[in-house]
Amino acid sequence: MRLRYKDLLGLAQLSPEEIDLILRDAVPFKKLFTRSIKKVPTLRGKNRRAALYEPSTRTRTSFELAAARLSADALSLSVSSSSVQKGESLMDTALNLEAMKIDFIVVRHSVSGAPELLARGVRSHVINAATATTNIRRRGC
Repeated sequence: MRLRYKDLLGLAQLSPEEIDLILRDAVPFKKLFTRSIKKVPTLRGKNRRAALYEPSTRTRTSFELAAARLSADALSLSVSSSSVQKGESLMDTALNLEAMKIDFIVVRHSVSGAPELLARGVRSHVINAATATTNIRRRGC
């Protein structure tokens, strides 16, 4: 079985079987934490770029650590020093990254629906780094 969609935008899009698949696939990775070398070649040769439009130490660090442990080439976009400051749109940024052969774009954005917009506009895989809980907590609900 495979996931139905190229992107991971939230749990609501996943069937119970897909969630079970993800959890089953994650089990072997728990052993990484007990090994002296905490790295596997799962994503060797893949490029991951994080586009975090909101400050988040835990999100940035956890995605960088996961990419490193899976052997992906990982780069983080510093929005404060990027072309976003000159008015480049989220989609323009994503398309520029994709032109650089980025395989995965991890996005955390304050605007609801931003990851979905990117997923429709790029061929790269889009991973939503924010959760509905994060958005609810931010709104004070």
